[in-house]
Amino acid sequence: MTAAQACRGCGTGLARVFVDLGMSPISNALPPDSKPARPEVFYPLLAYVCDACHLVQVADVAEKEAHFHDDYLYHSSFSSSWLEHARQYVATATERLGLGRESRVVEIGSNDGYLLRWFVEREIPCLGIDPAAAAARRAEAVGVPTRVAFFSAALAREMRRDGKAADLIVANNVLAHVPDLNDAVAGIAALLQPDGTVTVEFPHLLELIRHNQFDTIYHEHYSYFSLIALLPVFARHGLAIHDADRLPTHGGSLRIHARHAARTPEPSATLDAILVEERAHGLDKPAAYEAFAERVRAIKRDLLTLLIGLKRQGKRIAGYGAPAKATSLLNYCGIGTDFIDFTVDRNPAKQRRLIAGTRIPILAPDAIKAARPDYVMILPWNLREEIMADMAGIRAWGGKFIVPIPKPEIV
Repeated sequence: MTAAQACRGCGTGLARVFVDLGMSPISNALPPDSKPARPEVFYPLLAYVCDACHLVQVADVAEKEAHFHDDYLYHSSFSSSWLEHARQYVATATERLGLGRESRVVEIGSNDGYLLRWFVEREIPCLGIDPAAAAARRAEAVGVPTRVAFFSAALAREMRRDGKAADLIVANNVLAHVPDLNDAVAGIAALLQPDGTVTVEFPHLLELIRHNQFDTIYHEHYSYFSLIALLPVFARHGLAIHDADRLPTHGGSLRIHARHAARTPEPSATLDAILVEERAHGLDKPAAYEAFAERVRAIKRDLLTLLIGLKRQGKRIAGYGAPAKATSLLNYCGIGTDFIDFTVDRNPAKQRRLIAGTRIPILAPDAIKAARPDYVMILPWNLREEIMADMAGIRAWGGKFIVPIPKPEIV
């Protein structure tokens, strides 16, 4: 049994396939459009579920440095709704935990400072940790101190020795990106003050299954979490999850609250209710996982049927967005420029590049107004309302939207 075939949570050998999405390139490795013939590396995109602890995880086929580096193109601040989500979190956490100028906040995977900037505004000491140097430079530019590094237990122990233990540790949509899950959680435990709190946000596996969000599976996401799977990982390192919030972000997320086990209050009613719901949907049994793969295949067929029909009518189709999930969706479905002429993205760093594996050009948003396509497919479907409001002008020429997930439909 190789390391890639052992559960990241409990170490049990993996045998049960959750879904096989074929071969796909690294999700955010967007080639420049000046080199359209450059060869790309494709890897198996295969997700397993552990029969012992029910953690869903992809086979480990590339080192973390293949994903997170100076050319890492995802910058959180380009979504206005995500910035507002972060601002509201900071306001709530500051009040709930009584944070002030004597406190310390550390964010793991702090990206471009989208969240910590709000703590800086409140003059609460903070530090971001992120391995992507370009994102870190953007964070520093808005006043967020950032250490360029991969978070680990060794780094956490070093920071604690240097007097940088945290009263609040934030990890938003980052724990899934960690190949060594136990090392990361051990690091959180080491860095957290005795009375400190850690909050972790992640797309909820229950929502991924319930709403067919298979495109959120890509190599950069090593793990996909339910409370059932995550509780024992935290417990293994002396941390106890005592509360959870349901969030609308990323198609349905959870924010868990945890503390050192000896200082943890009784589990909240919300936490207990989510666990009951997960078990009611069978996340502690194999059947729920086995049914997912066939629904994914049906969505592929339905989406291709829709697009083929539109192209046979002579319709022009563009995309909106170049998120990592687009790489999974488009490569699994075999959708390239034969269906989608181009896509657009607000992030200038992604413009003049190509969606990995598909050769679909990424342009600035104004390209849609210039080309006047008949249909715009929303690739970051979790932001559909924000995007439809931003692109409402396409209705002037009779344009319509296509949303691929949870089922392909014309809006």
